[in-house]
Amino acid sequence: MKVRIYHNPRCGKSRETLKLLRSRGIDPEIIEYLKTPPNAAGLRDLVARLGIPARELLRTKQAEYKAMGLGPDTTDDEAIRAMAERPILMERPVVVVGARAAIGRPPEKVLELLE
Repeated sequence: MKVRIYHNPRCGKSRETLKLLRSRGIDPEIIEYLKTPPNAAGLRDLVARLGIPARELLRTKQAEYKAMGLGPDTTDDEAIRAMAERPILMERPVVVVGARAAIGRPPEKVLELLE
C-alpha cells in the first residue's frame, strides 16, 4: 500500500500525523509541499481524492488568505489558483492512500484510509 503525505515539518499536526503513520509501520512518501508545491492539476486531483470543495482545503487564518481577497464565496477555481501560487494556503497534513485522501486534523483521521 503506497501512502503519501503532504507534509510541513514546522507544523505540529503534520509531525504528529507522520509519527502516527510510522508507529503503524508505514513509511510514507513525504512531500514537503512548501518546497515542492503541487501544481493546479495536482491540487485538483488532491481535492477529488478528499471529496471536498477546493475552498475547504484553504487555511483561512493565513495572512495570504485575506491578502489574496479570498473568502467564503471563493470558487474552486480561485482556491486552486491561490494554493498553486501560495502553497502555504494549503491545509496540512494531507495523507493519500490510493484513490482516497484525508486531512490529518486530528491526526487520527488519516487512520480511516488504512482500514
